[in-house]
Amino acid sequence: MEQEYLPFASGPYWLMLGILVFARGCDFGSTWLATPNLRLEANPLAAWLGWKRGILLNVALCAGLAAFLVPAVMLSTTSILVAARNLENAWLMRSMGETRYQVWMAAMLQRSGTGLILGCFWSNGLLFFLVGLAVILSAGNIISISIGFGIVGYAFAVVFFTTLSIWRSKRRFRYDPELDS
Repeated sequence: MEQEYLPFASGPYWLMLGILVFARGCDFGSTWLATPNLRLEANPLAAWLGWKRGILLNVALCAGLAAFLVPAVMLSTTSILVAARNLENAWLMRSMGETRYQVWMAAMLQRSGTGLILGCFWSNGLLFFLVGLAVILSAGNIISISIGFGIVGYAFAVVFFTTLSIWRSKRRFRYDPELDS
């Protein structure tokens, strides 16, 4: 499976399609577990599309992208990492409820200060970027290189969407210290 183009309906195409559907399904499933109403979705495009249009778009994306090895492996890698990140706090989001979690998280963001918060998330992204870069630089084949680029893509997604989410949350909610009394 070292060739970069996979002929439609060939064995390698079906394998890549299965991997893509699994990876995107993990991302969707973990998102649904965390935020069934998409109130906490960090990606504004995904929130705007909603579940039905998002699923349709992703089915088409998977079917088309499965023929192209490098982007398919990159997207699969990024999707699995995003799903793992979603699952970190999905239990908390689900147990608190989307609105209550959003208000609570906004209060914690107000208490912590933007510099500390962004420093932590950007450092997280930088560490994933460095791992992805190490994989790319040490890889001996196209699949390993594609996995490395998927890790790098995840690092950029963490930094971009977390920054966007924090910015939107700080604008939408204001912390009231009187609530702690």
